[in-house]
Amino acid sequence: MADEQLPDPDRIEGAPHPRETSVLYGQKRAENAFLDAYNSGRLHHGWLITGPKGVGKATLAWHIARFLLTTPPDTGDSLFGAPPKPVSLAIPADHPIEHRIQARSEPGLFLLRRGPTDKGDRLASEILVGEVRKLKNFFGLSAADGGRRVVIVDAADEMNVSAANALLKVLEEPPANTTLLLVCHQPSRLLPTIRSRCRELRLSPLQPEDMALALEQAGAQDIADPRALAELSAGSVGEAVRLLNLKGLDIYRELIGLYDSLPRLDRGRALQLAQTATARGAETRLDLLFSLNDLIMARLARTGAIGAPPATEAVQGEAALLQRLAPNPQKGRAWADLAQEIGSRTRHGRAVNLDPAALILDTVFKIQKTAAA
Repeated sequence: MADEQLPDPDRIEGAPHPRETSVLYGQKRAENAFLDAYNSGRLHHGWLITGPKGVGKATLAWHIARFLLTTPPDTGDSLFGAPPKPVSLAIPADHPIEHRIQARSEPGLFLLRRGPTDKGDRLASEILVGEVRKLKNFFGLSAADGGRRVVIVDAADEMNVSAANALLKVLEEPPANTTLLLVCHQPSRLLPTIRSRCRELRLSPLQPEDMALALEQAGAQDIADPRALAELSAGSVGEAVRLLNLKGLDIYRELIGLYDSLPRLDRGRALQLAQTATARGAETRLDLLFSLNDLIMARLARTGAIGAPPATEAVQGEAALLQRLAPNPQKGRAWADLAQEIGSRTRHGRAVNLDPAALILDTVFKIQKTAAA
């Protein structure tokens, strides 16, 4: 299979690619931090862009790349004095470099991401060292024009050890006029030496208002309750898109409805849930069901610990259920322990291909037992 036929590893299914996202919502603090560094004349060669998945890290990287490639450096040679300091990363939509970026033909930009396996029939599970070695050709071919060069790594925590060591050498001796933008979901997975050679830009979860705007930009239609989506997705647009695509709010509502019968379990409803989640081709729905179930237990544990449910209900009736099942810190601790037990059990069951229906029912019965205790 040719490379261009493989899916983009840095794109959330059902959403535009980050390079196509024109507006970054909810991350002004990170944008301003970069602009302050740029305007001070102390632009670091390596930037580590961190934060939860789906909050706009890659979009920010592409915005920075556009800005750097279209903004000529101040050399101090102008007869008319220094140009005004930029106050935004925005560039004109009709800029030639923007057209080349969208056409994937901008010579000053290199995107480092997961490539195909040795057989070329699917994407590799990691960024392999061969992908990093392509930087040598990029630096060689783009050196003649003397302009800026930008490398986007998406995502840096997907590099294997050999790839990480190869990139470290670039960070240790960066070519002139080169900026590396490392998108990273889990900085703890990076080599400490890579982290130490980068300046960090940390992005935050989106608030409901920004979530609604970002989802509209991503093409989501008829969003009934952006506050609920922001709550369940922890402010991640990427996770919110996944919830919309897989009808996650309906699944969460069904789980809350099922647990509302506790401690006397509605077994018929539990059996129906197990059957619908294990139909042919329902693997992604099954993964989402387990992650939403983990979320319920986390919210139960938090409710017990602080004595009140979250300020925003994800679905109607959730707050009353959380207060009833987690009325005190002792019960909150019991839910936290159960969440850890079920998480371990689920990972093991998925790894050894246990019957999904049995795994769901086992989870539900454990929750019933804790609710009755």
